[in-house]
Amino acid sequence: MSELLDLAALLRADTPLLVIETPDEHRVMELFRQSLMHVWRALYRWSVTEGLRRIDMDREDDSGLAPDLSATLNAMRDAQQRGVYLLMDATPYLGYASYQRALRDIIQRRGCQPHVVVLVGTKVELPEALAPFAARFSLRLPDANALLKLVKDEAREYALQNGGRRVEANADAVRQIVRNLHGLTLTDARRIARHLIWRDGALDFDDLPELARLKFDLLNKSGHLHYEYDTARFADVGGAVRLKRWVEQRRPAFTQDPAPPGLPPPRGMLLLGVQGCGKSLLAKAVAGGFGVPLVRLDFGALYDKYQGETEKNLREALASTEQLAPCVLWIDEIEKALATDGGDTDGGLSRRVLGHLLTWMAERRSRVFIVATANQVQQLPAELLRKGRFDELFFVDLPGPATRAEIFALHLDRRGLPHDRIDLSALAAAADGYSGAEIEQVIVSALYAAHASGGTLDTHLLMQAIRDTRPLSVVMAEQVQALRDWALPRTVPAD
Repeated sequence: MSELLDLAALLRADTPLLVIETPDEHRVMELFRQSLMHVWRALYRWSVTEGLRRIDMDREDDSGLAPDLSATLNAMRDAQQRGVYLLMDATPYLGYASYQRALRDIIQRRGCQPHVVVLVGTKVELPEALAPFAARFSLRLPDANALLKLVKDEAREYALQNGGRRVEANADAVRQIVRNLHGLTLTDARRIARHLIWRDGALDFDDLPELARLKFDLLNKSGHLHYEYDTARFADVGGAVRLKRWVEQRRPAFTQDPAPPGLPPPRGMLLLGVQGCGKSLLAKAVAGGFGVPLVRLDFGALYDKYQGETEKNLREALASTEQLAPCVLWIDEIEKALATDGGDTDGGLSRRVLGHLLTWMAERRSRVFIVATANQVQQLPAELLRKGRFDELFFVDLPGPATRAEIFALHLDRRGLPHDRIDLSALAAAADGYSGAEIEQVIVSALYAAHASGGTLDTHLLMQAIRDTRPLSVVMAEQVQALRDWALPRTVPAD
């Protein structure tokens, strides 16, 4: 049933009290005006600035009552015909017992017509005395056709205000823009579309990153998500050949709408590995490989000292993520957030958080791809690791000789340093047991040495930096080997 028919049914049933939470008052009024075609009622709007006015005629009635809510409630009680009364931002005034009593008399039909009272506001918190009588009505988010019409309307408005200069629009880019506006209200979508059009008079693929950033800023009201502006390319990552191929094979199923027949969209991966081997970089590269935004969930910021607030924060963060879809959700060092080996020392909070996350992971229908990273797999609950939570468990091991040489070359290129006279093979052999992060620090140390001596970076200085470094695989040899022994037979190697 459509939104309009749902509302008409509520009006036809003379529902005494409706609650609508939305910032889009204009859309509420238009929806009620349209509903009068299905069920006739006199339609009124009240606000503290304009008082009570009738708005169902060709033009609004200018002879409104005084802004006093008490006078409006009296007018509703004395009215001779049934009406629909939209009360804008009225809930702060309903804290007074006299107003509550008057409104309860109206919604219980005591000496008055069977009116429909509608409380409209960005957030409507009802007094306990009124809550049992209320039915909540949620405005549906605009569909693709409504969003496309909105973009075209804004493009026409741009042309009107610029002497007929038309917006330069790429048809494929416009389709992507409309798709990425999904999940927003018409008001928010219009604001973003107007921003994209007016900043350069064009709609093209260059607008997609800016759209993602603006959409994130609108939806992340809780602050528990972090938008990662700098995603990576797979070309920036050494090794991980098997993981890169896995993502490339699944990109069409994740990005195309609808997905290719018979291919469900991929749901996520867990990256387990030795510290410093590039799990965070791979998370960024997965988003780059799919060509979608990357958001990071800050589990530490979710936790709250008040009962139930942590779970509420998680629900809000996940709901915001779904509205950003398609996107990649990055949960870094997930074992620190969901470790349950402490029993009930936290009052069962960790288990409740885990339960909600597992339910969401299993039941979500939105295109949110999860990339979780972990260093200590023994601390993760078994139910998180079973198939269906993640599509695959990848192990990011210490790089082999060829990958180490590739990593040396990548870091030298990133710094604009030529390496045609540097023996990458010798360096890779000497750096056996080094992680990617440790190889980068070798280059940094050698650069400092070259600067101090007034020379240039060469193989000798890099070799000296390798000899002066003790990698984690040596310092924490037992722990690293235990992790590798556990992971190698149980997970898929990323390389």
